[in-house]
Amino acid sequence: MQFETLLLEKKEHVAILTLDQPRIINAMTPQMAVEFAAAAAIVQKDPDVRVLIVAGQGKSFCSGGDLQDTFEMFNKPPAQAQPTVINFYKSFLSLSSLEIPTIAVIKGHTIGAGLCLAMACDMRIASSDTRMSMSFIKIGIHPGMGGTYTLPRLVGTAKALELCLLGEPIGADEALRIGLLNHVVAPEKLQDFSLDFARRIAHNPPIAARLIKRSIYRNLDADLDSALALESFSQMLCASTADMKEGVAAAREKRPPVFKGC
Repeated sequence: MQFETLLLEKKEHVAILTLDQPRIINAMTPQMAVEFAAAAAIVQKDPDVRVLIVAGQGKSFCSGGDLQDTFEMFNKPPAQAQPTVINFYKSFLSLSSLEIPTIAVIKGHTIGAGLCLAMACDMRIASSDTRMSMSFIKIGIHPGMGGTYTLPRLVGTAKALELCLLGEPIGADEALRIGLLNHVVAPEKLQDFSLDFARRIAHNPPIAARLIKRSIYRNLDADLDSALALESFSQMLCASTADMKEGVAAAREKRPPVFKGC
């Protein structure tokens, strides 16, 4: 499927979804929202894809929502505007429903809804030149696209409040320190590092990887007994797979395993 605002490609078991509007710093438009949801659906249906990378074309990841489109949405009466805004959010947040691990690869400007999109991914890798901000308050608006949900879960409530109430940019090193990023690398190494990181995950058994992702998110708000029940159930599922037999055999034979996802 061809897109006008995105690029979707696959390298081995890794899908790469790139925001492809560098002229407007990959601003998020209604058309991009529709295409993003369609691309996520394609990835979801492809059994060969084990990891998704979300990136941005050009010098920056994403400058957030396109201001002209945002103002048009908000100019409608509230009862009409809210469903439109929610549908816009959910189109991009469709990646949150993917069972496979997702990685945001960010650089340059990563602002507002663009940062929220990155936070909706499971992990984040940034180049050292990245500047990111929850800039909503600077234009007199409340954060959206799940930002007030994901941010405190990543950095804690006090730091989330600081970032949202100030709306000021922080650098990659500070974002790494507070837990907003997994890794920071030099700009020239960002693409290779991120693809290698994704491939290392993709080379592990995909059934176990999907179950690990599910357990970690579900257990964020679960009690210990519920977590143990989910873990034991997931272990039993993995124990019935050919991949577990392959992993055990490879360990005994002292060779690299070849996992097939079955």
